[in-house]
Parts: sequence; C-alpha cells; structure tokens
Amino acid sequence: MRNFRMLLCTLTALSTGHPTPAQNWTPTSAPTNNWQAIACSADGIKLAAVSGGKAPNPIYLSMDGGASWSSNGTPSAIWGDIASSGDGNLLMAGVASYWGTNVIYVSTNAGATWTANTNVPRLGNLACSTDGKKWIASAGTNGIFTSTNAGTTWTPQSVPNGFWTRISSSADGDQLLAAMTTSLASYAYRIYISRDSGSTWIQTGLPALTWVSIASSATGTKLVAAATLTAYTPIAIYRSADAGSNWILTSAPANRWASVASSADGNKLLAAAGLDSSGTFPVPLYLSTNAGISWVSTGSPGKYWFDVALSADGSKAAAIGSISGGIWTAQTPPMPVLNLAPTDGNLMLSWIVPSTNFVLQQSADLSGWSNVTNPPVLNLTNLQNEVVLSPTNGSGFYRLKTP
Repeated sequence: MRNFRMLLCTLTALSTGHPTPAQNWTPTSAPTNNWQAIACSADGIKLAAVSGGKAPNPIYLSMDGGASWSSNGTPSAIWGDIASSGDGNLLMAGVASYWGTNVIYVSTNAGATWTANTNVPRLGNLACSTDGKKWIASAGTNGIFTSTNAGTTWTPQSVPNGFWTRISSSADGDQLLAAMTTSLASYAYRIYISRDSGSTWIQTGLPALTWVSIASSATGTKLVAAATLTAYTPIAIYRSADAGSNWILTSAPANRWASVASSADGNKLLAAAGLDSSGTFPVPLYLSTNAGISWVSTGSPGKYWFDVALSADGSKAAAIGSISGGIWTAQTPPMPVLNLAPTDGNLMLSWIVPSTNFVLQQSADLSGWSNVTNPPVLNLTNLQNEVVLSPTNGSGFYRLKTP
C-alpha cells in the first residue's frame, strides 16, 4: 500500500505576512440612503443593500465588490432585511414589518429579475444556508418561520411566546440562533439556539441584554453576539467557541453596537456601532482576528454604522451607514491557509473560498511548479474548496498562488 509523504507549503503572490486590520475604507458610489441591511456572496464580489426610512427605495446591487452600483429593475419598498446565498445568485429581501403588506421579493439570478411572494407571514430578519435552500426568518410576536424551498413556502416553528428578532444560521442551515424578548418595554432579550433546523429550541446561557446582531462561523462552532445600550441593559459583545454551549464576554469597547459579521472560520469578526457608549460620538468599525478575543479599530471613519458584511475569508468587508452614511468597502490581502488531511486513503487539500482567485500548484522539488488539474469542489457545510488527490510514492509540495 502506498502512503503519502508530503510537506505542505502555502504561498500567495499578494502578501508575505499575516493579514492586518483593514485600514483603507473607501466610500462607494452608492447613494446616501437610510441604509438598513447589506449582504454579500462568499467571495465578497456580489453585494446587495436595502434601505429603510420613511420612503420606498429600490434594492441596490454591485457585481464588482462595491466598485459600482445599480438599481435597474429592482423593486422598491421600505425594506427590513436582505440575505444572500453563498454564490450570490439567490437573494431574498423582506419589506419592513411596519410598512406595506406581507411580502418578500426573491431573485434567483443575482438580482437581474425579482418575484414577489405575498403568501408569507410578516417577516423581520432573514438568514439562509450557503446553498440558499434553507431559510430562517423572525416574525415578531408570530415567532420563527423556516423554509426549505428557497422561500416559496414557510413553516412556523414551535418557539416560546415572545417578540422574535435577530437571527443567524450555520452554512448548512442546521444550527440556527434567534433573539427573543417577552417584554418590549424592558428590551431584555434572550438568545435561543436550534441544532435541528428549527424543530427544537433551547435557551443559551447568555444574559438578558438588548441583542442586536448574531453571527456564526460556517460550521456553527464559533459564534458572536452583540448588544446595544438601553435604559435597562448594558453594552456587550460575547463569543462562543463551542457552538453556543458556553459564552465569554469579550474585551470589545463599550460602543452602542448595531451589527457584527463573521468569516467562515469564525476567526475574523467585524463589528459596527451607531454611537459610543454616551450616545454622543460616532465611532469607527472594529475588527477581531482571533475569534473575538481582542479587538482593534479598523481605521474607518466614525459613522452611524448600521450593518456590516464579510466575505468568507474575511478579506473583503462592506459597511453601511444608517443616517447619510453611504456604503463603504475595504479589503486586506487574502492569505488562505492550505489544509491537509487524509481521507479514505487519499489526501484532501482544502482552503476557505477566497475573495481573490488562487490556483493550487504542486512540485516535486520546490523548483518547478505546475497547476493541479483536479478542480476544487466547494463544501457547502464549511465553505472550503476541497481537492482530493490519490497516493504517490514520492514527496510532494503544494501551494496556493494567484493566477
């Protein structure tokens, strides 16, 4: 039986060091609407943003990472939320619960055309699996609804009575998180978790705070939850490294948090706040590169930030400002880590789907390199590109290189 004897080598043509916090935040050409939500594809190339406020506005789309935006042919509404599948082709936008009729708009071609679905409950926040088949939606006092057919039909789930708001999903759609309060007067929310696509729910050990955002790694192992300040509850960002069984208060500064986003591996986290703890000054975006253990300012301008999005590798970021803040983007050089593992007598090489194209190469002597011809397959449960190779008798070296 032949065995692998290999040395793993990773290389990029973009950077030779560890990624640093994004410093160059750039305003895009998107208008300064009262932005409500933003979503992006796994590679960060396709972006979709919606606005709230008092007047209907169209959905804005970018097919080039935020460099240019268009609203041609998109429906107009006062929007509540928008979510995207991993490839960015399936988009779902929900009308704000306080405006209009019960309706969601669905696009299966990256926003080129949209279909209205009025056979839905009054939905709030939206989240979906990477393949876009499994969806979860909060519905205020109507609880939690899930869909297994890309939003065509929705099923109410058995959840405790209360007002349900913020939600999150793992890449496969099996692990779901949602925030609920039994009293809107207190703004004391509890976060519940489901590990069976919404069939059963248990309350996590998180304290009762005003939770405004929940984010999950692709596998659902690493989680982060952000709370804002009210007269009843303090500010906090908590993290979990064991799929929500235990939670730890992080050292994030005391800002009035509005949103948090996670990379696929859960190591990079981006947090946005509307104001500082006093409610006086706008603050920059904050970044963690160690799953929430420590946080640093990204160097972005201080805005009334309302929502953020991250590519799967965490290298591309987008943020929206709620009060004439516009849409801003930033990028750090991607440094994908090449993983090696045995599988059924073969060798699997894998890396998180990158925001910049990389080619897997091989060498027998670290001198001459050639492209591996086996095409990578995207694993939708962890957002890893995977290549399986057969055993050889010699040593081998592998690297990722920009084309």
